Amino acid sequence: MPQANELPGDLRDLIACPSCDALYRAAETAHGERAVCARCHHVLIAPLEGAILNIVALSLTVLLLLVTAVFLPFLKIEAKGLSHTASIFDAALAFADAKMVALSMAVLALIVFIPVLRASLLIFTLLPLLSHGRPLPGARLAFRWTEDLRPWSMAEIFVLGVGVALVKIADMARVELGTAFWLFAVLVVVTVWQDTIICRWTIWEALDREEAAHKRPSSVPEPDHG
Repeated sequence: MPQANELPGDLRDLIACPSCDALYRAAETAHGERAVCARCHHVLIAPLEGAILNIVALSLTVLLLLVTAVFLPFLKIEAKGLSHTASIFDAALAFADAKMVALSMAVLALIVFIPVLRASLLIFTLLPLLSHGRPLPGARLAFRWTEDLRPWSMAEIFVLGVGVALVKIADMARVELGTAFWLFAVLVVVTVWQDTIICRWTIWEALDREEAAHKRPSSVPEPDHG
């Protein structure tokens, strides 16, 4: 497991550790190897074979799971002969009924809209790279947004909160988990897997490399006057 070379150099070649802010000269590593911070051992570069294809595939999976889960039953609660089935959309709208529209919109944004937006931006950024095509206009900004939105994508926090709530009401009512709950459980696994295989430095390098390759002027053959 090689460590990042601790060398000063051109600013374009430097990489900062997001954990302790140590600066290093970035060096490309082989697939399956990792470059780590010598100070805090945070992973800086970790390219994987076929990672871009896997990230795009997982982003499509996230979109499919979220769009499918939004309107499917999430929980069914029965107590004293009464029952109620709620979807994720119903749960968010419950806050609106209590005159808390802003909170309702915030819940939907954090557990649905932001994950969908982040997955869409990843597909927008990486899809042309699968065929070594030129990145789409705004690809760098889109990838930067995916990083900025990552802390606000809280589908897994929602599932964890639901689990805690179920423990508290299990003695008072009969609770059945709906299809949407299991889709969200799969979504948590997919999201964690996706974030694990994303190497930010490698993606930035791929964007720069493909952009430079398509800006390179093509050679024009000399006319034959013979």
